[in-house]
This record gives sequence, structure tokens and C-alpha cells, in this order.
Amino acid sequence: MLIGCERSGQYRSRKKDFVRRDIGSRKCGCPFKFRGKPVVGGQGWMVKLMYGSHNHELAKSLVGHPYVGRFTKDEKIIIADMTKSMVKPRNILLMLKEHNVNICTTIKQIYNARSAYHSSIRGSDTKMQHLMKLLEYD
Repeated sequence: MLIGCERSGQYRSRKKDFVRRDIGSRKCGCPFKFRGKPVVGGQGWMVKLMYGSHNHELAKSLVGHPYVGRFTKDEKIIIADMTKSMVKPRNILLMLKEHNVNICTTIKQIYNARSAYHSSIRGSDTKMQHLMKLLEYD
């Protein structure tokens, strides 16, 4: 098993002809790696450090980190209910921080969760198709 820094490698765009402008990436080609393999007798693991230093500063805070900022099922339900009630994203974030003081999420992650909720309601329809269906019901 080869384990490396999450910032290793280079940015890969999803579109082939995409030109990067004014956007950032966490990827910086960090060479930190170590390899682990099970011991022959099955009594543990042997770990070998391949390259032991990072080429970037370590994060001082985990606020905004994708892994730490994930929502629990209960938080997703709260976001969905508050989105249905037309609550502003900043108020959703404040309410989540009142329930959990140690939450490390940002307003952008709230917007992304709201967008995921809206697209789950729409299904495979486009926004216009969904609007037309709503108009037909009324």
C-alpha cells in the first residue's frame, strides 16, 4: 500500500481544452510518500518511508477542508428542511454552528449542499423542464 500527501500530483482538468485562469488547486506536486506492506507472518505491517518531507506548509486550520467539512445525515436533513423554508445560507450555517461548535464547514459547502438538494429534487430534468412540470401541476 502506497500512501502519499493529499497535495501530491498535479491539477487534472475535467475538460481537455480547459484553460486555467484565476483558479487555484490544492495540488502542488508534494513528494511525501511511504509504503506499507503486511509482514509475512500476518502479525502487523512493515512501513518504509520513501520521501519524508513536504514541499508546502502544513495547514494551520482544517476549516474549509473537504473531508472535515462533510455533513452528517442529520445535518443534510436540516439543510434540506431549511432550504425548503427559504432560509438564507448564512442563517443555515449559523444554526449548524449553534448545534455543533466544532463544525469546520464554510458557506461554500452550504451552497454546494443546497445545490445537491435542488438537483436531487429535479432528478434528470433540466431547470427549465422542472419549471415547466411545476407550472403544469398548478
